Amino acid sequence: MGKPGATRAAFVAGAMLLAACARGGAPTTAAPQPSAAPIARTLPNDLRWFRTSAEYRALARQAYRVAEERLPELSRNLPSGSWGVILDADETVLDNSEYQRRRFVLDSGFTEASWSAWVNERAAPVVPGALELTRRVHALGGRVVIVTNRADAVCDATRANLRSDGIETDLVLCQPPGEGDKNPRFQRVQNGTAAPGVGRLTIVAWFGDNILDFPGMSQASRNDPTALAEFGRRYFILPNPMYGSWTQNRDL
Repeated sequence: MGKPGATRAAFVAGAMLLAACARGGAPTTAAPQPSAAPIARTLPNDLRWFRTSAEYRALARQAYRVAEERLPELSRNLPSGSWGVILDADETVLDNSEYQRRRFVLDSGFTEASWSAWVNERAAPVVPGALELTRRVHALGGRVVIVTNRADAVCDATRANLRSDGIETDLVLCQPPGEGDKNPRFQRVQNGTAAPGVGRLTIVAWFGDNILDFPGMSQASRNDPTALAEFGRRYFILPNPMYGSWTQNRDL
């Protein structure tokens, strides 16, 4: 048995065909209507600047190049293997702007599930200048330590992503449950209790995209020139207009 209404539809169609032939013309059908084209969404300026601008790439390389020039002085008279640098991961070594772009296209913000899926892709490219900096550290006899607030559950994927980008690390410390503050991990790296087989390290430089990536610093430091004095000397910051602790600041 056919679909309900099929016989009546056939009868009506046949009658229309006969009428058209009687007039000497061919049966006509309505032209298909084009489907509405999807509306293209322009990326917000912060994300577009990060992903496409020459300025972002120049600033990132500038920060790392200044640090490279400072390293010989900062590590002078320190035995090989006794010193190192600490770097944040996201937007300092690993570029996650593709994750940000995908979430914007979906008209959706950050979620733990989507972030975990992105990290497990191990697809974040390296931030300009970071690879050269880590190679310079090792060439001078230092160690490369990553201290990130990525959860321990995705630490193996993070290490794999770093390796795929050519970043050789001596230690990667992710966030233990409930330890969003990086300062205790900074201390463990320096006193030799961060991981078995890694002794005390004199940290000569820190790198990050968030003021909280630097020891003892916070957004309150923005009005304290003394607190900011180490930037360009031992502290080196990368630009990130997409997110960070600064978003909690009140407008002036």
